[in-house]
Amino acid sequence: MYLRNGWRVLAASVLIAASTVAAPSPVSAAEPRDVGLVGTAASPDVLAKPSNMPIARPGAAAAPSVFGLTKKTCAKTSGNRSVCLAPGQPSRRTASAMLAPVAFPQWCASSDGSPVAGTRTAACRITGLILTTQETVNGTVRITGELSMDVYDYTYGAVDLPNWIHQIGVSPWSGWGAAVNSTITGTLSASGDCTTNGASSFPVQSLSPVNNTSRVGEAGARTTATALGAIGYCTTTWNLRLQPVGYPQATASSSMAEISCDNAIGANGSRPARVGCVVPWYPAQVLYSQSRYPSLASHVSRAQASGLPGATMANPLNRNVDQATIDLNRSRACGDAPSISGKSCDEYPLASTYQGLAFGGTRRTFSGCNINAPTGVTGPTGVSACMITASENNAQGGIMAGFYYDFRVLGGDPYRVGIGS
Repeated sequence: MYLRNGWRVLAASVLIAASTVAAPSPVSAAEPRDVGLVGTAASPDVLAKPSNMPIARPGAAAAPSVFGLTKKTCAKTSGNRSVCLAPGQPSRRTASAMLAPVAFPQWCASSDGSPVAGTRTAACRITGLILTTQETVNGTVRITGELSMDVYDYTYGAVDLPNWIHQIGVSPWSGWGAAVNSTITGTLSASGDCTTNGASSFPVQSLSPVNNTSRVGEAGARTTATALGAIGYCTTTWNLRLQPVGYPQATASSSMAEISCDNAIGANGSRPARVGCVVPWYPAQVLYSQSRYPSLASHVSRAQASGLPGATMANPLNRNVDQATIDLNRSRACGDAPSISGKSCDEYPLASTYQGLAFGGTRRTFSGCNINAPTGVTGPTGVSACMITASENNAQGGIMAGFYYDFRVLGGDPYRVGIGS
């Protein structure tokens, strides 16, 4: 297992080889509960992951391309027949999947052209795959069929379970000739801080008719990062076997590594420490109630409106768990705050972030905040300080502790701050 500074790079790939895959058996993995599917890619609760999005936790390198299959690759195991697989552009059509245990979310196919989209507990990717059948007659290669498919990879888990599901769907949407008369099956493998959780379930299914209906497989994985304080990373890979009638076999492998699991978040009051799994690059949102905490909400709203980060997925905050820099953030923002009965100094971004003054920038404030600092300052760097109602400021600590626990926000993880009713 890997701790915070040993992040394993998130990667997803599509590979090809000529091989035989064992017949599947029924899945026995426990299905994660309490996983909600949300809206479309335009929903504020879904993030289409930019290809250049930095990994949240310290010490991580940028992930490589999600595509491992970069060119047409052929397997020839008979005298005159061969099959080829190549990456293709996905159609991004909405696919039906009568056998899917969980419906593939609409946002998987409409993620603004990005290969991966996600929520805090689920991630989905759509890629394209092209199967070609060929015959060689008198030294001349003749294409006898072609089949274009969308491949959906969908992983989903829960914040309070040590296991998750990797579901795959292969949807043929255009084809002709011998390639159409093919079957598909597959099994799941796991590498890293995890193991498969029961057997794979992907019965042999015909890829005909070509009707944009997903042929679906489902399997589970379970983290081995269960010791107190552990954080684990895992790659799950579907090894698919495609078999055109009368032609050689070919396999395509599709991997996802968007889920990480931990037992590092700790307890929250009477709520015990527990193992759970999330999409670590997705910035969950904490909400401050405007009706219950008006002075806190007012300060945060004005600070964000002035350009400070944390309001959007594209510009989130990142949790800091290093007490020395947390204390430095707080002292530089509020160390000289005045003593006013019933009030205390609030800083935004929060002291427990990497956006505090220990990491650069200058202090600013607003009129009426009773802080000796410039007003009218805008821009994305620095910290705003303001004297707010002390009881609201004290309550903020409990709100954040509960939020970190509920969404498994670890050190380095991104998150958003919003204002609710």
